[in-house]
Amino acid sequence: MKTILFVCTANICRSPMAMALLRDRIGRRGLADQVSVASAGIWAQDGRSASRESVSLLADREISLAEHRSQPMTAALLEQADIVLVMEEAHRRSLFYVAPHLLGKVFLLTEMAGEYDDVEDPYGGTTEDYHRTIATLERLLDAGLPQILRRIGVKTPNVGQ
Repeated sequence: MKTILFVCTANICRSPMAMALLRDRIGRRGLADQVSVASAGIWAQDGRSASRESVSLLADREISLAEHRSQPMTAALLEQADIVLVMEEAHRRSLFYVAPHLLGKVFLLTEMAGEYDDVEDPYGGTTEDYHRTIATLERLLDAGLPQILRRIGVKTPNVGQ
């Protein structure tokens, strides 16, 4: 089983949304038995629910975040992951202090889609901010999924779906 780990700041908005959206895409491609997807936060408090807006907007897409509980980033999570996808360059820099020898498997999510930008944090913002972040995550995941799967060594004829 290959593991993809998303990392953001508090593990209540961006990384859990990316995790849930990617799990949905992985499941639709019949890869759930080959790929697991998790999330953590650089400054996460253990056990917090995803933000109300994140839960609600993903529920509109028939994707549940209701059971999500935040977890702090640890060296063990980094060790277990085959690839770590961060939302901001600041997150990658923070991971350097956790496990500098593992930075070779840490990437900005946007890099997987051929870009190099941070993903906006909607926390504390408007519903429109959340819509914009979800749309960005969906676009990045759709464009970047073939690259993500290649990097972790998962081959599938259904990558383009």
